[in-house]
Amino acid sequence: MASETLGAALDETLAPELDEHVPAPRRRWTAWLAVAAVVLIGLNLRAGITSASALFHGLQQLLGYGPLVASLLPTIPVLCFAVAGAATAWLSGRIGLERSIAFALVLLVAGLALRGFESVGLLLAGTVVAMSGLAICNVAMPSFIREHFAHRTSAMTGTFTITMASGATVAAAVSVPLAAQLDSPTRGLAVWALLAAVALAAFLPLAAVSRPRPLAGGRRHVSPWPLLRTRMGLLATALFATQALLVYALMSWLPFIMVSRGLDAAGGGLILAVVQVLSIPAVIVLLAMATRPRLLRPAFMLTASCSLAGYVALLVLPAQLGLVPAVLLGLGFGVFPLLMLVISRSGSSAAETTALSTLAQSVGYLFAAAGPFGLGLLHDAVGSWTQPLVLMLAGSVLQLLLCFWITARERKAQP
Repeated sequence: MASETLGAALDETLAPELDEHVPAPRRRWTAWLAVAAVVLIGLNLRAGITSASALFHGLQQLLGYGPLVASLLPTIPVLCFAVAGAATAWLSGRIGLERSIAFALVLLVAGLALRGFESVGLLLAGTVVAMSGLAICNVAMPSFIREHFAHRTSAMTGTFTITMASGATVAAAVSVPLAAQLDSPTRGLAVWALLAAVALAAFLPLAAVSRPRPLAGGRRHVSPWPLLRTRMGLLATALFATQALLVYALMSWLPFIMVSRGLDAAGGGLILAVVQVLSIPAVIVLLAMATRPRLLRPAFMLTASCSLAGYVALLVLPAQLGLVPAVLLGLGFGVFPLLMLVISRSGSSAAETTALSTLAQSVGYLFAAAGPFGLGLLHDAVGSWTQPLVLMLAGSVLQLLLCFWITARERKAQP
C-alpha cells in the first residue's frame, strides 16, 4: 500500500512535456530519475568549487604560478556563472531543458577531468569548461524543478539546496586528504569528475525520453533582458546580486579574517565550516515556513536579519567568539533558496521562469565577482578589515530591504 501511494505521488510529479499515454511504470521510472537528477546535480553544483579552494595552496606550490593566476582561479566560477549562464535560456529553447542540462554535465565531467593534468593552462581551461557547465545547471534547475515538480517546488528546492550545501561541505573537508592519498593536488581535483560522471549517467535516460517542444504560449525561448523593465525582474536581479556578493565575499575571506584576528588556519577553516553546515537546517526550516500562508515574507526577513546580525557580530566581537557570527551567518545563507523558490514560481511558463533565472543569475554573478576582489583590495589599501566589513554590513542592510520589497506582491495575493 505504501509503495502504491508513493507511486501515485511520483506520477503526479511527472513533467508535463512527457506523453500522457506513456505506460504508468515508465512514467514512474522517469519520475524517479527526476528526483535522482535533483539530488545528484545538487551534490555537484558546488563541489567543484570548494574542492579547488581547499587545494589552492598545494596547486600553487606544485605548478608554480604567480599571484595573477592565484587571484584568477577563485574568480573564474563567478564569472562563468555570469557569462555562460546568460546563454541558458537560448540553449534550452533550441535543444530543450533536459538536453541542455545533459550538455552542461558533459562540460562538467570534461572540465574536472582536465584539471587532473599538471599544467597551469589545463587547470585554467578545465576550470572554465567545468564552471560553464555548472553555470548552465545553476540557471536551468529552477525551471527543471518547476517542470517536474509543479506541486512540490518548495520540497524539491529544499532538497536541491541541501544537497548543494552538503556536496560543498564534504568536498571542502575531504579534498586535501584525497589529494594526499593520491599524492597530487591535481589528481585530488580530478577525482570529482567521477561524481559528475555519476550524475551524467543518471541524467542521460531522462534527457533521451524528453523532447524539445514549444512550452506554454507556444514559445520555447523568452528573452530575459526585457524583464529588467518589470518590477519582479529588477527586484530578483538586485536581490540575487546582493546575496551572491555577500556569500562569495564571505566564503573567500572569512578564514583569512579570523586568522588575522589571532586564530590559526584550522580555526579559521572551522568557522567557515560551521557557516556551511548551519545553512542546511536553516534551509529546511525556512522553506517549510515559505510554504505556509503569509510566512514567505517572515522567512525572508528572518534569514536576512540573521545575516545582518552576523556581520555586526563579525565586526565587533573578538575572534574567540567567532562561533557567534558563524551561527548567524549560516542562518543568513537562506536568502538563496528562498529566492530560487520565488523564481521557480514566477512566470506563466517554464520559458519565462528560465528567462527570469537567467537574468537574475547572469547579472547577479557578474556583480558578485567584484566582491572577493574588492574586499581584498580595500583590505590591502587600508590595512584593516573594519572598512570592508562595514561595506558588507551595508550590503546586508540592502539585502534586508530587498527581501521586504520582493515579497510585497506575494503578501497581497495571500488570503
